[in-house]
Amino acid sequence: MQINFAHLRQPAVTGGWVNFAVFDARSRSGTPSANSVLLEQLTTRARGNQLRIDQSALVFSVNGRIRFFGSKHLVEFLSRNGLPRWTHTLTV
Repeated sequence: MQINFAHLRQPAVTGGWVNFAVFDARSRSGTPSANSVLLEQLTTRARGNQLRIDQSALVFSVNGRIRFFGSKHLVEFLSRNGLPRWTHTLTV
């Protein structure tokens, strides 16, 4: 299975840079604990491909609405700025 994701770098509020990943995925059950496990697995897999990731999140649709799940500050950023374009795929 291939999962689309965006790997981006943005200026941090406190200075410097934040590298983040947004994965187009949701756990089968959709529970917060299962989503946490999936997010950790995908983040670890992407880091294994030599990508630096400081924060990560999942994005998925529930009843036609886009939902974000993951690092608090990244979810807030995505909620304000919208979904980035996919830049990579990950085979799982």
